[in-house]
Amino acid sequence: MTQTVAVLGTGKIGEALLSGMIRGGWRPADLLVTTRRTDRAEELRTRYGVEPVTNLEAAKRADTLILAVKPQDMGKLLDELSPHLTPDRLVISAAAGITTSFIEERLGAGTPVVRVMPNTPVLVDEGMSVISAGHHASPGHLAHTEEIFGSVGKTLRVPESQQDAATALSGSGPAYFYFLVEAMTDAGILLGLPRAQAHDLIVQAAIGAAVMLRDSGEHPVKLREAVTSPAGTTISAIRELENHGVRAALIAALEAARDRSRELASGNG
Repeated sequence: MTQTVAVLGTGKIGEALLSGMIRGGWRPADLLVTTRRTDRAEELRTRYGVEPVTNLEAAKRADTLILAVKPQDMGKLLDELSPHLTPDRLVISAAAGITTSFIEERLGAGTPVVRVMPNTPVLVDEGMSVISAGHHASPGHLAHTEEIFGSVGKTLRVPESQQDAATALSGSGPAYFYFLVEAMTDAGILLGLPRAQAHDLIVQAAIGAAVMLRDSGEHPVKLREAVTSPAGTTISAIRELENHGVRAALIAALEAARDRSRELASGNG
């Protein structure tokens, strides 16, 4: 049976998902989108051949609804959708910090809900989307969600109790690497390199290291040791990182991100 999928709130992440689904084989005729602005709706229609609709139309027509609105707009959206949704529809939330129970309480009894935390590399088809089932979501619902989000990267199932930790590592994770590249670029300038050259050197080192981590199957310690010769440049740098507590700072930073995710999920925004 053909599935109709609606993306509600088609911003950058929603559009990336839409684009990935079409490249993955979904027919534009089976995809609906909602936006706040009519010019944005027409832009998506022209670019992808999808049909812009209202939230009410999406609730009535779609088999799967992907809620990609901002967290602060979720309550209002659910109130709008609730009278028109039946338990045979799948609701997928891609809004940070919104729990499945928050959604389930506002929709009809038995509505299956899946929570997804994607990260921004979905924009380049290299995302990581962390998936958790609500009380009424079946293995089939999870597999369908994986099929959708797998079009823009990798997926990982976790219990919802681990979503805050996953948000700290994966959802916020790209920012830590950008921060590190920024700092290393400044260091390159301090060492006498032009900014553009320092940037290119570091970005390619990051890409190469990431591919080796992904494809080699080796533990990161082993890969690091392969670069670290006795009394060489790398071990001198690593000693300074350890002396300045970089490892402890990273652990503390991730704990802070997890704690903030918990606060947002509890409504203390």
